[in-house]
Amino acid sequence: MESFSIFAPAKLNLFLAITGRRADGFHELVSVVAPLEFGDTLRCEPAAAGEFSLVCDDPAVPRDESNLVLKAAAMFARETGWSGGAKFLLEKRIPMGAGLGGGSSDGVAALRALDRLTGGAHAVLLPRLAAELGSDCPLFLSNGPVVMRGRGERVEALPDAAGARLRGRRVLVFKPAFAISTAWAYARLAALASVSPATAADVMAGYLPPAEAEARLAAWIGEAGAPAETLLYNNMERAAFAKFLALPALLEVLRARCGIAPRMSGSGSACFALLPEEMDARPIVSAIREAWGESALVKETRLL
Repeated sequence: MESFSIFAPAKLNLFLAITGRRADGFHELVSVVAPLEFGDTLRCEPAAAGEFSLVCDDPAVPRDESNLVLKAAAMFARETGWSGGAKFLLEKRIPMGAGLGGGSSDGVAALRALDRLTGGAHAVLLPRLAAELGSDCPLFLSNGPVVMRGRGERVEALPDAAGARLRGRRVLVFKPAFAISTAWAYARLAALASVSPATAADVMAGYLPPAEAEARLAAWIGEAGAPAETLLYNNMERAAFAKFLALPALLEVLRARCGIAPRMSGSGSACFALLPEEMDARPIVSAIREAWGESALVKETRLL
């Protein structure tokens, strides 16, 4: 088989409610996630039996067993008994430490690639392998907006009518030069939730009760024609914003100056704004550059 490419999309958490911490250290969540037209490209070609290697155009990306592409390859070989090998070439566009799921998406792209390389004989195993690979990996087996629950391994498609409100929406994604560690963000959120709340604002700084998260999601799904903007929520923002002040400062400027409703995706540091089709994005981009400089990533794309 000749080499072939697999698209590895970035994702946005449009609705993200962290509802509590489990005994195993993972967090429970309810989230509506949509993949993007923007993402990485993973090229795969056959290699000698038992050999897996990774080449990437971004020198910051690790090329050892800590990379989810190679982890996925090792897992696939172990679980399927396949004795072949593969060389992966990763064109990296999704920044690391952004909350856009780049590493997870790349890992799932590797699973897809190996399944294709073996003739599709192991497709039924991919959901389980993706769940073992990482908490937010299973969502990348879908090609549209989904609801994630548990630690992210329980994935289901949105009802058709609700999904239609999201698919194809124009979105501006922007990220400062700095990254945010996912582990740090969850630890910070857990610390906030462990403090006895003194005010309503303190309550909002911690976990959102599961029943309330499900009620919010059900209300949006059940309201025919409810715009995507009314779904947007992320209770990880308070944890990130308390330390990384450049995030809330810019989002407030964009709300006041540009009349949009920007939010943070996942644990950050990337943010996004859904844009009306007729809106001129240039003033928004100018405001982002003014605040974060030319090193900031600014990408206009669409929800898949």
